[in-house]
Amino acid sequence: MKKPFQFIASIYAAVSISFWGISFVSTKAVLSQLDPFTLLVVRFGIAAVFLLFLLLLLRHPLKMSLSQMPAVFILAVLGIFVHQIIQASALQSIGASEAGWIISFSPIFTAVLAAFFLKERFTLFKAAGMTIAILGVLLITSYRQGGSIVFHVNFGYILMILSTLNWAVYSILIKKLAIPYSALTVTFYTSFFGFLMTLPFFIRGEGWRQLSVLTGENWTHLMFLGIFVSAVAYWFWGKALEVMEATKVSSFLYFEPLATVIAAVLLLNEPVLLASGAGGMLIIVGVMLVNFKRKG
Repeated sequence: MKKPFQFIASIYAAVSISFWGISFVSTKAVLSQLDPFTLLVVRFGIAAVFLLFLLLLLRHPLKMSLSQMPAVFILAVLGIFVHQIIQASALQSIGASEAGWIISFSPIFTAVLAAFFLKERFTLFKAAGMTIAILGVLLITSYRQGGSIVFHVNFGYILMILSTLNWAVYSILIKKLAIPYSALTVTFYTSFFGFLMTLPFFIRGEGWRQLSVLTGENWTHLMFLGIFVSAVAYWFWGKALEVMEATKVSSFLYFEPLATVIAAVLLLNEPVLLASGAGGMLIIVGVMLVNFKRKG
C-alpha cells in the first residue's frame, strides 16, 4: 500500500518543481512593471484567495486550533516571507542561472538536517545520487552561462546559499511539526500569513500605482504565479512531505534547472543543447538513486 502512495507523492513533488522551474518566464515578464516586493504581495494574495476557494469547494476544514497557529506562522515566516525576500534580494546581484546551481545545495542541507532531527538514514545511494544530480545541475547551468561556472565573492551568493538552507529548514519543519490538518489547510494559512507579512512593502511602495498600468498579459502571468507557483506548488510540496522522507522529496529540487531549460526551449525558443540533455539524464539518474530502496 505504501508504494502507490509514494509514487503519487513523487508526482506531487515533480509538479511543484515544474511550476517553480518555469516560473522565471512569468516573473521576468512582470518584473518590468512591478518591484519584487509588490510582486510577492500580489502572488500570495492571489494564492490565499485561490486556496480559500479550494477549501470551500473540497469542504476541507477551514477552522484551525489556536494552539497550531504559532507553528503555521513559523512556516509562513520561513517558507514565504524570509525565503522569498532573500531570493528576491539575491537575484538583484546574481543571475538566474547562477542561482540554479546554488539551489542544488538545498537537498544536501535537507539530508543532513533530516538525519539529525528526523532520524532519516543517509545511505550510500543517497550520497551517490546527490553527487550525480549536482553534476547534472552544473552541466546544465554552466552551458547556459557560456560554458563555465563563474564564482566570486558576492553578497548575492551568500544570500542564495542562506535561501537554500532556509528552504531545507522549512521542509524539515513541515515533517517535524506534523500539524494535524490537511496540507491544503496549512498551505492556505501560510499563504495568508505570508500575504499579511509582505503587505507593508506594498503599502510603502504604493504598489497600487504599479498595478494600475498592468496589461492583460501581465495579469495572466500574475495569475499563473499566484495560482500555480505559489498556491498549487506549495500545497503539493506539503502533500509530498506527508508521505515521503524529507530527503527524498528535496531531491526533486534537482529537476528545477531542467524544468527551467525545458521552459526556455518551449516558451522562449532557446536552442536545445546536448549538454542540457546530458545534464538532465544525470539528474534523473541521481534522483532515482536518492529514492532507491533496497529490498529486504
